[in-house]
Amino acid sequence: MRTRPDDVGDGELAAAVRESWGWSPAAVRHVPVGFGDHHWVAEGATGERRFVTVTDLGRRGEQAAAGEFAGLRAALGTAVALAGDGGLDCVVAPLPTARGEAVLRWGERYALSVFPFVDGVAGDFGDAVPTDERGALARLLAGLHRATPAVPDAPAHDVALAARDVVEAALDELGAPWSGGPYAEPARELLASYGAGVLRDVLAWFDALAGRVGGDGTALVITHGEPHPGNVLRAGGRRRLVDWDTVGLAPPERDLWLATAGDPAALEAYAAASGREPSAEALSLYRLRWDLDDLAEFLGEFRGPHRRTPDTELAWGGLAGAVERAVAALPGTAGRLGRPGR
Repeated sequence: MRTRPDDVGDGELAAAVRESWGWSPAAVRHVPVGFGDHHWVAEGATGERRFVTVTDLGRRGEQAAAGEFAGLRAALGTAVALAGDGGLDCVVAPLPTARGEAVLRWGERYALSVFPFVDGVAGDFGDAVPTDERGALARLLAGLHRATPAVPDAPAHDVALAARDVVEAALDELGAPWSGGPYAEPARELLASYGAGVLRDVLAWFDALAGRVGGDGTALVITHGEPHPGNVLRAGGRRRLVDWDTVGLAPPERDLWLATAGDPAALEAYAAASGREPSAEALSLYRLRWDLDDLAEFLGEFRGPHRRTPDTELAWGGLAGAVERAVAALPGTAGRLGRPGR
């Protein structure tokens, strides 16, 4: 995130790392990178560094926070197993606490995890995977998918939209102004310009795709979930994957739609490395799910209290793009995009 949380001080963060990881940072500094979590770089007295992540669990109440933490603990534990038992050096897994925990519940609102600092270069969250990188990333993912037997207790990824109720509630309330912050009413106007009917058709199309893909008997593999350029570090000719909180068992297309951008050559590279031909329908499903997840997250932000910050400005641009792409995925919408009331 670009904006650091007001209630997390550098001193208390350093103290938590010292107490639970047994390592004493001489200094910590917030770094405005990524979207979703908050990040710091911690540096020791002799120059060694760690990457510290603070995850906000408290946005939807205590019950939701407990469930979110349980999911995060399972995901990061899977990353540890992939790097250890799976022998995957492409996995940047969290460093365990002194008690062997992959992630620590920190107060009522946050979770805290510490990672090795990898000196490499990454892209940005919104970047497309460069054409000349797609084949290499597809082969890296084939190796990850083949490691599935090493993580028998990996969490399953549910294709159903976790916050579908947020989208449906928003569609039910397009007829009256929204309040809560500077992007509330613009968000309502944006959705209203497409129309609740079209957006409900998008949800129905997603359900149809999910039903067909879920019933086709495809074997599930361990997937990263978000292999976009911001999560791929290039270091010394190697590629390493960071940000494992979305890891889970799913069809391989959950990773491939984003890593290959549908590039036939990259998909062929994956098939050659994995022995498995990607499914066009499953690629479409996970491409659409990504946009609907973004839609739900940004609507949840804008329908609640919020301010104009670098993060909400980024979310506003994300909302507009997510709605446009989701509607474009609906069969028969060519020529209808952006027409008010449709």
